[in-house]
Amino acid sequence: MLVVEGVDAGYDSSQVLFALGFEVGERQVASLIGRNGMGKSTTVRVLMGLLPLRAGRIRFAGRDLAGLAPNRIARLGLGLVPEGRRVFGSLSVEENLLATARPAPASAPGWTLARVCELFPRLGDRRTQWARTLSGGEQQMLAIGRALMTNPRLLILDEATEGLAPLVRREIWQCLQLLKHEGQTILVIDKNLTEMASLVDRHHIMEKGRVVWQGTPAELEARPDITDRYLGV
Repeated sequence: MLVVEGVDAGYDSSQVLFALGFEVGERQVASLIGRNGMGKSTTVRVLMGLLPLRAGRIRFAGRDLAGLAPNRIARLGLGLVPEGRRVFGSLSVEENLLATARPAPASAPGWTLARVCELFPRLGDRRTQWARTLSGGEQQMLAIGRALMTNPRLLILDEATEGLAPLVRREIWQCLQLLKHEGQTILVIDKNLTEMASLVDRHHIMEKGRVVWQGTPAELEARPDITDRYLGV
């Protein structure tokens, strides 16, 4: 579904991504992992059209994304849960969910306000509450729900469990397991290898703007040298 080939990108005179390449298949859950500052969030910005390519190409469902505006990329079916949540604080929970909603293809059941509130009952309880008054965990649920309301073909989560209480993290991982069971294609950027072990089909480790290793969670677990070299503090 997603093919990234030879991508270079950066900010002003600083290059961050160097011939970056990886693929995410349809109905697959893939990860980008690595230490801080290795280019993971920059990759997300490039995928969503928020940062231009300097070289290479990105294809999504056979469509070249180079040069497309972020809103056009989103309409093609990329849904983003951004790092830091970034909910619309002056809007209610319901207004946040409806603000970016788009209909699902006729062949799919689709995400609606009712389905999101069923997935996250706390959002249903707080439908009329301003988003800025929610707890951090509730805001993260809202950010995920808002992305689902776009009925994405590919859901991208950038550090979706960072800084959350253990119980909330567990609820979000359970949500992602449900999405996987339903066949949602997902690209997840996170640091929690234990939680990702039963979710992710394929890991991609980034180091200095490149994918330096890829494999299944079982293959990574069998390679403590790789974990120590690229993921250790």
